[in-house]
Amino acid sequence: MSLSALAVRPVVWIGIVLAAAIAFMPATAPWFHAWYPELGTPVYSRASFFTLTISHVTLVAVSSVIVAVVGIAAGAFVTTTPGREFAGIVDRIVAIGQTFPPAAVLAVAVPATGYGAVPTLIALVAYGVLPVVETTVTGLAGVPDSVRQAADGVGFTPLGRLARVELPIALPVILTGLRTAVVINIGTATIGSTVGALTLGSPIIEGLSGSNPAFVVQGAIVVALLAVFVDQLFEEAERVATRHRAKP
Repeated sequence: MSLSALAVRPVVWIGIVLAAAIAFMPATAPWFHAWYPELGTPVYSRASFFTLTISHVTLVAVSSVIVAVVGIAAGAFVTTTPGREFAGIVDRIVAIGQTFPPAAVLAVAVPATGYGAVPTLIALVAYGVLPVVETTVTGLAGVPDSVRQAADGVGFTPLGRLARVELPIALPVILTGLRTAVVINIGTATIGSTVGALTLGSPIIEGLSGSNPAFVVQGAIVVALLAVFVDQLFEEAERVATRHRAKP
């Protein structure tokens, strides 16, 4: 891709704005002081926004890897002949995980795991699996029977056919579910700060508890930009996967 083509991609510009927001947030103190003159501390400074962002992205990335592995494996399993009888059970389990409020998952997990990142990871995984399972099932169901028969004809084992033929064809659909799960979890991860995890929710939580709306705005801006940036990254990945699948 040429530099001129890259320059018009929204993901590039959103990434630049996100990086600028993280790097220059301390420099916005005069603006926030003018906006909220009654505040003694107009910019969150307990941790740098770079540190908060790295910790937040790490939590979301680790949970997303677990969600992808568990979700794709569960979705692929229930599309097999021996797994079809478990489809209803798997569907109900992952549906319960997403309908259970993340705050309630934290309340249940903290007594068992303690405060910090672990209960947050549990909540993010429970909340993110459902879209990946559903799109994996949908994507694999869309693989033409003729393609499966051709793979069988050239000697693929069922596992080899799944890994080398069916999953690559279903990848654009699976990426849609993973994209939904990751973007939702970028926002959901902010509640991890209520149980001691270092996330971009820290300024939001501290701003709410300390009646400092400037902290809330600063945390919300970076979280929103991060979610939009990652969403655009997935759009690029889906475009590449679709283009690759369309090749003969």
